[in-house]
This record gives sequence, C-alpha cells and structure tokens, in this order.
Amino acid sequence: MSVHMKNMTKGSPASLIFTFALPLMVGNVFQQLYTVIDTMVVGKALGVGALAALGAADWMNWMMLGIIQGFTQGFGILMAQHFGAGNIENLKKSVGNSIVLSLLSSVVLLFLGQLFASPVLLLLQTPETILADALLYLRVMYLGIPIVMAYNLSASILRSLGDGKTPLYAMIVAAIINISLDLLFVLVLGLGIGGAAAATLIAQMFSCIFCFYYIRKIELLKLSREDFYLQGRLPLRLLFLGMPMAFQNAIISIGGMIVQFVVNGFGVLFIAGFTATNKLYGVLEVAATSYGYAMVTYTGQNLGAGKKDRIQKGTRSALLIALLTSVIIAAIMLLGGKRILSCFISGTPEEFAETLKIAYFYLAVMSICLPILYTLHVIRSVIQGMGNTILPMASGIAEFIMRAAAAILLPLLVGETGIFFAEILAWTGAVVILVISYFHVIRKVRG
Repeated sequence: MSVHMKNMTKGSPASLIFTFALPLMVGNVFQQLYTVIDTMVVGKALGVGALAALGAADWMNWMMLGIIQGFTQGFGILMAQHFGAGNIENLKKSVGNSIVLSLLSSVVLLFLGQLFASPVLLLLQTPETILADALLYLRVMYLGIPIVMAYNLSASILRSLGDGKTPLYAMIVAAIINISLDLLFVLVLGLGIGGAAAATLIAQMFSCIFCFYYIRKIELLKLSREDFYLQGRLPLRLLFLGMPMAFQNAIISIGGMIVQFVVNGFGVLFIAGFTATNKLYGVLEVAATSYGYAMVTYTGQNLGAGKKDRIQKGTRSALLIALLTSVIIAAIMLLGGKRILSCFISGTPEEFAETLKIAYFYLAVMSICLPILYTLHVIRSVIQGMGNTILPMASGIAEFIMRAAAAILLPLLVGETGIFFAEILAWTGAVVILVISYFHVIRKVRG
C-alpha cells in the first residue's frame, strides 16, 4: 500500500474535490459506525440510563475533540499552502513544529479535562442517577487526549498533502477494533460505560500508529532535528491559525452544553431520545465534514500556488455537490429514521415509544434543514483554507449566541420540543456571517 498524495492545483475542481472527499467520507462513515455501535451497545445492553449518561457527557467530550481538531486543522492549513507552493523546507519545519506544539497542548488539555470534568457535570445539573456513569466516561476519554491529538495531527498532515485514502484505511482498522472491543468489554467482561470509552481509545491508538507508519514513508517529510525547534515566527503563525479554530469549536461546544443543561431538566427519557438523535448527528454531518476537509486542502494548495481563480470555481463546485448530498441524506433519514433510531433504544414498551417519538421528531427537524449545515461547512473551510481563521471564529461566536438563546427561550414559548430548533438557528446564524465573510476574504485575496 503506497501513500496517496494529490496535487489539487491542476485539473477539474469538481472532480478533484469529490474524489478527495470520497475516501474521507467513507473513513468518516467508519468513524461514525463505531460511535453508533458504542451507543447501540450501551443503550441496548446497559439501558436508557446509560444512554442518557452518554448524552450528558457528549458535549464535554465533543468540546475537547473540537479543540484538538481546531489546532491540528489550523496547522494543516499552513502545510497545504507550503505543499502547493512547492516549498518543501518550510513544509518540513511546519510539520516538525506542529508535532511539538501538539504534544505540549495535549498535556495541558489532559490536565484541564480531568480537573474540570466533575465540576462542569455538576454545573450542568446532570441528574444524580446518571452522574457517576457520565463522569466515568469522561475520565476515561480524557486520559486518551494525547492519542486523539496524535491521530488528528497525523490525519491533518496527510490531508494537507492531498492524501485522503490513508486516513480512510486507518478508520477502517479502528472501526473493526472498536466494534470488537465494544462487544468484548461491555457484553462479555461487563465493564460498562467505561469499557465502551476504553474501546474507543484503543481503536484510535491503532489508527494513529497506522497513519504515522505511512507518514514515515513520505520522502519529502524526512525531518531533521532542526525541524522540531520552536524558533522564529513559525510557532506563532501556526498558533495564530490553530487557536481561533480551537476557540471556535470550544465556544460552539459551550453552546451545546447550555442546550444539554436545558435538556437535563426534561427527564431521563427526553435525554435518552435527544442522545439517540445526537449520535446520528455525525452521520448527518459525515459528508459535510469531508467536503470541508477537501476545501481546506484545495484552497490552501491553490492559494500557495498563486491560482486564486480556481478557489472560486472550486467553491461553486463544492457547494453544488454538498447541497445535492445533503438532500439525499435527508431523504434517507426521513424515510428510515425510526428504524435506525430504534436500534439505540430499550426499556418498557411505554419508555421505548416515548423515547422514539422524541428522537424522530428531532431527527426530522435536523434532516429537513441539512442544506444549511452543508453550506456552513463548505464556506467556512474555504475561508480557513485562505489562511483566515478569525472570521470563521466570529461565525462560531454567532452560532453560540443563537444556540444558547434559542435553547433558553424556545422551550418557554413552545414547550420542550422548542429545544430542537436551537441547532437550526445556530447553523443559520453562522451561515449568514460566513457568506458575508467569504466575499470579503475572496476580494482581499484577489485584490
């Protein structure tokens, strides 16, 4: 198996973007598969209470993952620009410095995660019946922060060079390992929700080793000791790209925690139904994030090569492909959503029916509005690929404000189901800012 680098500065933008995104999409499907299997095993084997505990820990776990992805995606922007410009020396220094910065930040995040896990769960008024399970899940997941950082950095390095296939193979390996360990740890050994978390981390460790093995085979990334030295303006430039993206994901997550705080007041069945659909969020978003990764690499390489006209052509092509994809996924979820959701839910017939009703209503709302989310991912990634991570951060703040305000106000006005529209309003607020930002940044780049 060889490393699959791709130069995205030549050829049809639509074809390049789609063929780059496709393996990422399949890889994300496998990643979501083991997230979904986690939820199915926990929900079916351990009951509605354990499923609700997963939901209570969801946004805190996602926040840490979002910060990690923000840093590593930001680092990858500079790598893609250097690769597109053919500047191999600066590419190597960017990779070396990114490895050191990722190592340092993972230690800090590990400490902060363990320190604040319990206080934040209590602040969110997590029900006493699920508090212990939610905290155990977070404790185990946060222990694996260095592993998650290493995987995301290695995948970011590969994507910046146009390689979307190696992360796919890594995710296939991880999915197989995670599903196997889920069944072993939870069903056979009875390790409960902590076993499900441990299975995920072990699987990620194998995917990380897989990616690093193939990075070592890339001749132009043979790093010297000097490439790891944090000197000059390079570390600051990498942090300037990564920190706004990390902050953007963190602020979005805080908005999600406010939603979870409100949901926690609606009882365990509502939390379980809300969690079941939230676990499908990744499936709804799977193609959107893949197109986003493709556009960061495509835009970064073309900007580095000085081919600015291709950025606009690629953006139009990506939007068309993304919108078509969102309509197809929405149709699948609306037609088969109840059958899929029923795989996550257990309990008495009354509990099952009530939880499924809550979950499907939320799924239908999100599916119908999916084109908004796909537009958000494409436009935000183009702006980031052009080296501007501040304006996308502003859109993240808008997303936070809309999500938090809607979560607090809508249930008061229309009842519990009003909480389901918080997500849609958050996407809409972000898209408005991003579209305006896109035209500003593209004018500046072309000017």
